[in-house]
Amino acid sequence: MKVRIGSDASDEEAAAVAAALAEHVADEVRVFVGDAEEPAVVHEETDTDETGPSAADTGGEETELGPTEREERLWEEIAEIESGGPEKYKERLEEQGKLFVRDRMDLWFGEDGLVFEDGKFAEFDADEQLPADGLITGAADFEGRDVHFMANDFTVKAGSMAEKGVEKFLRMQQRALETGKPVLYLMDSSGGRIDQQSGFFANREGIGKYYYNHSMLSGRVPQICVLYGPCIAGAAYTPVFADFTVMVEGMSAMAIASPRMVKMVTGEEIDMQDLGGPQVHARESGSADLVAADEEEARELVAQLVGYLPNNSDEDPPKREGKPPAKSPEEIDGIVPQKPNKGYDMHEIIERVVDADSFFELKPEYGKEIITGYGRIDGRPVGIIANQPAHRAGAIFPDAAEKAAEFVWKSDAYNIPLLYLADTPGFMAGSQVEKDAILEKGKKMIYATSSATVPKQCVVVRKAYGAGIYAMSGPAYDPESTLALPSGEIAIMGPEAAIEAVYANKLADIEDEEERRKKEQELREEYREDIDVHRMASDVVIDEIVPPSTLREELENRFAFYETVEKDLPDKKHGTIL
Repeated sequence: MKVRIGSDASDEEAAAVAAALAEHVADEVRVFVGDAEEPAVVHEETDTDETGPSAADTGGEETELGPTEREERLWEEIAEIESGGPEKYKERLEEQGKLFVRDRMDLWFGEDGLVFEDGKFAEFDADEQLPADGLITGAADFEGRDVHFMANDFTVKAGSMAEKGVEKFLRMQQRALETGKPVLYLMDSSGGRIDQQSGFFANREGIGKYYYNHSMLSGRVPQICVLYGPCIAGAAYTPVFADFTVMVEGMSAMAIASPRMVKMVTGEEIDMQDLGGPQVHARESGSADLVAADEEEARELVAQLVGYLPNNSDEDPPKREGKPPAKSPEEIDGIVPQKPNKGYDMHEIIERVVDADSFFELKPEYGKEIITGYGRIDGRPVGIIANQPAHRAGAIFPDAAEKAAEFVWKSDAYNIPLLYLADTPGFMAGSQVEKDAILEKGKKMIYATSSATVPKQCVVVRKAYGAGIYAMSGPAYDPESTLALPSGEIAIMGPEAAIEAVYANKLADIEDEEERRKKEQELREEYREDIDVHRMASDVVIDEIVPPSTLREELENRFAFYETVEKDLPDKKHGTIL
């Protein structure tokens, strides 16, 4: 590089100019004073950094640039962090049939799916081996969707949480609020690190802030949690705060306290699976939406689930190209029994209404009197709430009401239209269901249905008695349509109960048994005429009686037509029911 300066400059000034320029250019600097033909100062390129040769070292020739020892050291540090905790803990993973967390991430995101990782060097200077402080957070591409994620490293103190890991977790959640992108929680944590609790447990930005952030994210972006191990105490709240939770058979568990602590507090001896394993939460508590056979199936279930969900509450759920049902809708009428009390499987109706292979059921083992799940009708995602006559006659028990309420609430939050398929004798009666809060949980189902602002279609497949027609989004609950099949009935109660309630004394006065049986039959037929859907259609209580073979087409047209419907709730802070 040649530079010419004023003729009155001294040699010292020329040298200073040369030295200053040399710091910013990788070249020889020649400084000329005035009109001189020879340079007053020649400053050759030098490099005192031991990480690479200078031009002077190579006779002034340029060298090929590449990673230096400094970068190579960094790669070695990264490799050491990514190798996880002590080898003996990795061996335990293999014994338990679990993947090492980095291998699990490869399963979920593939070699190129990890967009970036944050906080890899957390606790790098710790006195003990705590790579990434046992928690990996970042962003990834999952099934073509941008997601935030966290994943516990069980080889680092059993995936327990401490100050730096907590900070990473909170930052990930807070960024999800800002980006409006879904969150995946790949949980395998024993809870808070008790011997290091100072600095993260009770702080304003400590572990308790997880659940505040979960609450803020709730209904804003989908939160999906997969459990890979026993999650105890505080760690167990993340899966229950998530919108959808998948447990893995044989390895997952969650509980408010460990078996050891349970024994200490209550004296009860119980193992982890009986305390909080997948079957406990899939069948008894309802905290698990799905149970996977292994890690691969867990990923596949979540891959299917996200296909029905938008990125956030501002977007519509993703559409696909429509497909005809797997089985012919012309078979629907033959599936619904002529007798109103005979059981049948409502899945058979669903299969003939939704696109082939599109029904994705959630909580299939919990509250089995109601079926909940997502499907597609001509490629449009819909949330389905259907009574199940094959199980306890489709009566609505407390667990089923709670399950339906939560499903409706989530679907409405993410703009997924709702289809109700009604065939129920109503809410169950009896002392046990009262103790199990049938009124409280039934109230929540009715509230969720009332507050949902997405398009709703109600189909009275067969009977809809008592408050069952309310919970199933009947005419009073602002559905876009109330449809009925010719098998449909709407009534305060069924014929048998009605006759017993109204005519018991009159029938008791008839001494001849044959005459009494004949009178009962007459009353039953009169009552059934009164509650038949033709009477309801005549009174415009329902919008249309639909030939069963056209039900799919009818729903397809109505969901398409009402796709842009807008509904407003009263101006208030929020309701008080849920």
